[in-house]
Amino acid sequence: MNLEPSSQLNLFSHKEEFQKLINLYKNNNLPNKILFSGEKGIGKCTLAYHLINYILSSNEDFSYDLDNLKIIPDNKSFKLVQNKSNPNFILVDIQEEKKNIDISQIRNLILTLNKSSFNTKPRFVLIDNIELVNINAVNALLKILEEPNDNINFILINNNKRILPTLKSRCLNFKIQLTSKQSIEIANKILNNNYNEFLNEDLVNNYSTPGEILNLIDFASKNDIDLIETNLKGFIKKIIMDKLYKKNNSIKNLIYSLIEFYFRKNVSVTNIKLINSYNYFLKKIENTKTFNLDEETLFMEIEDNILNG
Repeated sequence: MNLEPSSQLNLFSHKEEFQKLINLYKNNNLPNKILFSGEKGIGKCTLAYHLINYILSSNEDFSYDLDNLKIIPDNKSFKLVQNKSNPNFILVDIQEEKKNIDISQIRNLILTLNKSSFNTKPRFVLIDNIELVNINAVNALLKILEEPNDNINFILINNNKRILPTLKSRCLNFKIQLTSKQSIEIANKILNNNYNEFLNEDLVNNYSTPGEILNLIDFASKNDIDLIETNLKGFIKKIIMDKLYKKNNSIKNLIYSLIEFYFRKNVSVTNIKLINSYNYFLKKIENTKTFNLDEETLFMEIEDNILNG
């Protein structure tokens, strides 16, 4: 299952926002600095890729299918984006095993933007997870946002996290959202099936976005986990016991969110012991993330004290 936003040919959501952006572009009023804000996994990046393809493919063969809100896979610009070789598109995102987008990435971006363009088409810079740009990188980024070179457009993706007001104020902010019903509908469309054929209600009730649901199914498939027969508690234990969180940061972040979901589901005002455990482990998780502590000790303690009870 390919869940990369750059590969999503269909735009199943945010059609009104997309049409507004298209109208702005047609009237030569599209801002060159746009911020998409909303929960992670609701399709903000997919929306950005569709807007970019609509513009870049306008005078090419197999241009964007506006009637069906679809990218045509034979389109040249789309293929170049897939191959990471499109001269009119630059992606900046957090690198594997790093916690932030650092100054070196923004410096490389500046060097690239200062080079002459190969054509007269607009150039797009997509910065995902903008909330993870560290302070030094933000200061460098602000300079190019203030006075961007001609024909350069920035689209920033924020996952409902705090960003510097000076950064936010330089962009037109589009607040993107989905209802729970819409999230389920979109996940089903991408799966070409019904989500409950892949996972049980105990798990899906803890997920609020299509991206979360689909990433959960994809993760389970790759690790041979039956989500129909596995509840939330069993799923967390499986990840801890098999040390699946050691594979990469995304799985590590997954288990952090699963643990928090588990506490939310089971904490009640009458269970003082679990409330105290909840506060204790949330603090330990925060410290583990902040100070890069040994997460294995943390997860084993959670298993011994909470999951085996």
